[in-house]
Amino acid sequence: MKNIFKIGDQKKYERTVVPEDQAIFHGEVLHAVCSTFALARDMEWSSRLFFIEMKDDDEEGVGTHLSIDHFSPAFVGEKLGVVATVANINGNELMCDIEVKVDDRIIAKGKTGQRMLKKERLKKIFEKPK
Repeated sequence: MKNIFKIGDQKKYERTVVPEDQAIFHGEVLHAVCSTFALARDMEWSSRLFFIEMKDDDEEGVGTHLSIDHFSPAFVGEKLGVVATVANINGNELMCDIEVKVDDRIIAKGKTGQRMLKKERLKKIFEKPK
């Protein structure tokens, strides 16, 4: 793992909210806004952008933590700006603070954690028991 980032470094990810991002459970649209679980996906991706640059060819990152406080709706067609800020790097674990906005409106804040592991170790962990 390459230690090329420091506390305070940031990555930004932007995407437009699409109908599939709405709060849909068992085929029913409950709320015609970006769901918390879609925000979770994008928050994890924003912090993974660090690991894409940090990992060696024989390594891969896995999620270890996710927390979200969802404050305001984001509507279909609006552009989300997701900013991940390195909060801590401890050995092979990266913790990020995440903020999601539409323009100046805060949609959500949270934290993510990811750990870098060797692909061979992950392969053993992810093997289905017989």
